[in-house]
Amino acid sequence: MAFDFTAAVNLMGLAAVAVFSVSGALDAARHKMDILGFMLIGTATGIGGGTLRDVLLGKMPVFWIREPVWIIVCLVAAAITYFVAPRLASLTRALVWMDAVGLALFAVVGTEVALNFKAPALIAVCMGVMTATFGGIARDVLCGSNLTLMNEELYITTALAGACTYLLLNTVNAPANYDLIGGFLVAFVLRALAIQYNIKLPNAYRK
Repeated sequence: MAFDFTAAVNLMGLAAVAVFSVSGALDAARHKMDILGFMLIGTATGIGGGTLRDVLLGKMPVFWIREPVWIIVCLVAAAITYFVAPRLASLTRALVWMDAVGLALFAVVGTEVALNFKAPALIAVCMGVMTATFGGIARDVLCGSNLTLMNEELYITTALAGACTYLLLNTVNAPANYDLIGGFLVAFVLRALAIQYNIKLPNAYRK
């Protein structure tokens, strides 16, 4: 059977939306919101990055208006999290790791969507990074939390690395799905190492 690349990208996109929706809902749990708060924050987190990407590319109407399944995935993921969150030992730790998975998935998906829209390589990478990070920004702003991307350990850099890896493997015509998996793994492993070992970029302003 031939590999269906479009289906794989859509599957990764749905996974990314679900995971980021869970991360938003976990932040709602930290602020003790009700189930509607979970669904609002989860949905804003899940679709935030992709919405910004589509608006900037002029890909209108945005993806979740064209296909409401994306909203449904967000709402279901957030609602499930509402019932699961009280059983988690550490909401903060769960949030950090859900965010890491979503970041890596969206870095790849955002880049591919932009390339498919015939955006130049540089713009595609920028769209990948924006897609990966803006949902988390929306979550943190709505919940009044400290911005995750302002943490000292690597964050935006990991999304950039994943997007560039995907672009490179896609450009050299790597076997089907190697570019998707490769980009995801680079972004996720870098973010995981940064979380575990507090890896930072050099910063002249850090004392």
